[in-house]
Amino acid sequence: MRNDNLLFLSAFLPVILGGCASGPERIIALEEPTEQVSAPTILPGDRASDVALQALAYLGTPYQAGGLSPQTGFDCSGLVAYAYRQGAGMALPRNTYALSQIGKPIAAEALKPGDLVFYNTQRREYSHVGIYLGEGRFIHAPSNGGSVRVESLGANYWARRYNGARRIITSAG
Repeated sequence: MRNDNLLFLSAFLPVILGGCASGPERIIALEEPTEQVSAPTILPGDRASDVALQALAYLGTPYQAGGLSPQTGFDCSGLVAYAYRQGAGMALPRNTYALSQIGKPIAAEALKPGDLVFYNTQRREYSHVGIYLGEGRFIHAPSNGGSVRVESLGANYWARRYNGARRIITSAG
């Protein structure tokens, strides 16, 4: 019976370790503890801020490879697509590389709530995405076994893997 359990585990281990819709993702490093979460700076009538607030509503939602909703769980690009659809009425691509090709590239010092931040977590650029919240923090669906959470852009793990950012909503309203 023990050998059967080991065989089952070894057969399904690649499935268990799955990741973002753009491919398998394994965030291996121990991350710094998450900070106290506060709402992003909100500008009245700003759809990008609405997206950031929408994403915060899903804190704690379990990670699910290919997940597209709070009911099924989220992967990184699923969280982005859902938050943009609910917060700004926009339909975005469903994989990280396609997301990295839309909008306008922006410098890290110009980030505003609602901007997308990209990371190399699979030894290739743009393999992970999150939504910038303000105050040097972003929200994302990290990996299998995790849940939607807020991280610091300056955390060692994320700072080393940062690929850039894109602004999807370029004007208020």
